[in-house]
Amino acid sequence: MDLDPHLGSLQSAWGATPIVTTRHAILGGVDEEDLRKLEAVGSELAFGAGQMLIERGKPGTGLYVVLEGKIVVEAPEGSRELGPGSVVGERALLSEDGTRSARVRALTFGKVIAVDRAEIDRLCAEDPGFAERLAAVS
Repeated sequence: MDLDPHLGSLQSAWGATPIVTTRHAILGGVDEEDLRKLEAVGSELAFGAGQMLIERGKPGTGLYVVLEGKIVVEAPEGSRELGPGSVVGERALLSEDGTRSARVRALTFGKVIAVDRAEIDRLCAEDPGFAERLAAVS
């Protein structure tokens, strides 16, 4: 499943890494139940070192929950390295214009759960508090 056009080389990962095992690293208000919802509607994908996951300025088509590996988020306010349990791509899904505000690339091999915009919209419609908890991750 490709979320952004530049992710054409992402391959489905072999072996599942339960998303709830990464919960301890997540910032904000996303809880274990939210993580299970994301896991249920997402797809596990593998990425290689140096691979671009999100390109700044592009339309936001989904979000990622990092299961394994290290990524770097390069945003106007600065760069930061993130690892398992981190959520990226949520800002564009919750913003008015839906545009990516940062570039995200892989520093190492890893795995993510990829959840597309339609599923996020559905989860927010079913549970209005979900969007608030997701926004707290940013």
